[in-house]
Amino acid sequence: MSQVLGFSGGDDFCSGGSIYANPKEASFFLSLGPQVDVYFPPRKRSRVNAPFILDGEWFEQKQKTSVEALPDECLFEIFRRLPAGEDRSACACVSKRWLMLLSSICKDEICVNKNTSAGNIEKEGDDVEFGGDGYLSRNLEGKKATDVRLAAIAVGTASRGGLGKLSIRGNNMFRGVTSLGLKAVAHGCPSLKSLSLWNVSSVDDEGLIEIANGCHQLEKLDLCKCPTITDKGLVAIAKNCQNLTDLLLESCPNVGNEGLRAIGKFCPNLKSITIKDCTGVSDQGIAGLFSTSLVLTKVKLQGLFVSDLSLAVIGHYGKSVTDLVLNCLPNVSEKGFWVMGNGTGLQKLKSLTVSSCRGVTDIGLEAVGKGCPNLKIAHLHKCAFLSDNGLISFAKAALSLESLRLEECHRITQFGFFGVLFNCGAKLKAISLVRCYGIKDLNLVLPTISPCESLRSLTISNCPGFGNASLSVLGKLCPKLQHVELSGLDGVTDAGLLPLLESSEAGLVKVNLSGCTNVTDKVVSSMANLHGWTLENLNLDGCKNISDASLMAIAENCALLCDLDVSKCSITDAGVAALAHAQQINLQILSLSSCTLVSDRILPALRKLGRTLLGLNIQHCNAINSSTVDVLLELLWRCDILS
Repeated sequence: MSQVLGFSGGDDFCSGGSIYANPKEASFFLSLGPQVDVYFPPRKRSRVNAPFILDGEWFEQKQKTSVEALPDECLFEIFRRLPAGEDRSACACVSKRWLMLLSSICKDEICVNKNTSAGNIEKEGDDVEFGGDGYLSRNLEGKKATDVRLAAIAVGTASRGGLGKLSIRGNNMFRGVTSLGLKAVAHGCPSLKSLSLWNVSSVDDEGLIEIANGCHQLEKLDLCKCPTITDKGLVAIAKNCQNLTDLLLESCPNVGNEGLRAIGKFCPNLKSITIKDCTGVSDQGIAGLFSTSLVLTKVKLQGLFVSDLSLAVIGHYGKSVTDLVLNCLPNVSEKGFWVMGNGTGLQKLKSLTVSSCRGVTDIGLEAVGKGCPNLKIAHLHKCAFLSDNGLISFAKAALSLESLRLEECHRITQFGFFGVLFNCGAKLKAISLVRCYGIKDLNLVLPTISPCESLRSLTISNCPGFGNASLSVLGKLCPKLQHVELSGLDGVTDAGLLPLLESSEAGLVKVNLSGCTNVTDKVVSSMANLHGWTLENLNLDGCKNISDASLMAIAENCALLCDLDVSKCSITDAGVAALAHAQQINLQILSLSSCTLVSDRILPALRKLGRTLLGLNIQHCNAINSSTVDVLLELLWRCDILS
């Protein structure tokens, strides 16, 4: 028995006594139970130091015994006592929970430590200030636009100058920006001055209300394609952000008249407003806005179902309006424009843009010209009912007109175009015709009148009926031209351009003949000889008859030329070499796109031109190998090369 149990002594059991020399050793065994006739006197239980197994649930509870086990209320109290700057940013990096808690702390909830010494404050400088003055700007697009990122921006910029401009464009499909993200911005960025929300469908009134309550310095608000924002959010902005100066509302179907009335009533500093494709806006909203806005200077209305009443209100109350854009207003008739012009409220109007409005007729436009004595810029686009008579009457009435642009006005003919030049007065500086298919090249007999010496810029673009006869008249009528754009005119040849070049007295500075396929080297040589001392920009894109002779004339005479485009021309290596050997040329931009005759041998010339070049276009030059392009990229490291 002693050998089995491993103890020394006899084999007989001793009743009433311990079998261990050390009495404490008995505590290592469990009780033998009542069925064993063995007696042990009661003794003190010894301390157990052996390893033991813990229950799983109890172990998990012990693991959570850390700062993470604190409820949000306790962490909030801790975080709001942290000094601004690196400490807050470091805590925000611990976990998403800490980040969101830090971003929920408002400026007035921060506890300032009164025991902080003045020396520490001076040392930290601007970091002590929560929110700052709004020097920083952030732009989130697509997948980057999430609530977590907004919270990080709010915490990170609070002590680094403050977030002044925030733009959110697009939305994350799975974790997009919601009102929670805007709440973080409202709490952490009280200095926010500009907010743009474009195509953010998950933000509703709650988020905008948070911005209104937390960002009282807001000056600019852009809301585009935000279908869940309603008048409720806009009213909150109006009541709490009275420094608002710029407002854009686009494709927000639930924003309507109530919101606009609130903006007009509570935002006395509003200077610019754009309302586009908002189906909830009607005449009542426009009337409520203009009747109370006293400093509104820039107005754009597009895609609205307003009537003549809205234009009447603008004509009466728009006393501070300087820029007015009216696009696609199908319910506005001739009466609306007539009443607006006779309202005598647009005395300060300087720029007018009207597009796709059937109410622009001869009578309506003449009334606008008479009612806007300070109008300087007029852009008329897709005015299907405007004729030559109305255009001439408008030119006679608008005595201060300096720039006129006509685009896709197909009832305007050559008589209306020259009638404007005859009757514009002495202030018209620029006139443009773009895609006006009513223009026909007719032989006109000019009356004995003085030339239009004020005109400096002429643009005729993609008007197929404009030809040599019209150009010859322009040459005699406008001797002071400096900027000439005659693009996409297949009917113009050397016979029409040469008289225009010869009659120009002031010296041409910018010439664009792109798409004039019948122009030859003779025109370019004449231009270089007559205007080389003033010419700075020349565009010959698509003039297939232009060859090396033109480049040689330019190299010899055009010392001031800095931008040259000879794309799709019949240029070879010899022409570019002539440019490179010019002594006084100072080219900065050179385009040789689709010049198929240019080859690898052009490399030395381009290297020499590269001393001044900042931009080079050699796209679709198939004879230039990729190895040559690689060499150019290395040599012309200052130049932006398109290949």
